[in-house]
Amino acid sequence: MLSANVSKALNKQIELEGSSSQYYLAMASWAETQGLNGVSAFLYTHADEERMHMLKLIKFVNERGGHGVVPPLKQPPTTFKSVKVVFEEILKHEIKVTDEINNLVDTTLKEKDYTTHNFLQWYVSEQIEEEALARQIVDKLKLIGDDKGGLYFFDRDLEVLAAESTGAEEEKGKGK
Repeated sequence: MLSANVSKALNKQIELEGSSSQYYLAMASWAETQGLNGVSAFLYTHADEERMHMLKLIKFVNERGGHGVVPPLKQPPTTFKSVKVVFEEILKHEIKVTDEINNLVDTTLKEKDYTTHNFLQWYVSEQIEEEALARQIVDKLKLIGDDKGGLYFFDRDLEVLAAESTGAEEEKGKGK
């Protein structure tokens, strides 16, 4: 059974994962309208991943006797200055999510809820990957600068990465 503190903290994380999904979805839609099909495919994939993170938390809370609350939808921004700004925002956002996951882990330790602590280790590992990927992308965009040709190849590379990521997820699903 979840304590009230852990349940509240998990529902806060559910809300953050849901807003992350909405944020990435808004970025994907903007990128698509800018002709950046690779960037949009990459961001649509990540919007889905964030939604799955939220669902995983909701199911866990419910399985532990709590009530996973579906958060309200908040309007994310609809326009962005540039692809570079999008990915800089993603990096900042992922750092915030990491901080919140760490706070959540701390709460579980204070509450001596080792089951939830163990469950959250997946999120800890996931955040290491998410931050590293965002940093790599921001670094590549810094190298490209204002070069339109470089942006074209960057967009194409992200399209390939998104297709590979989608294929890997489909393969995981078949193994279940």
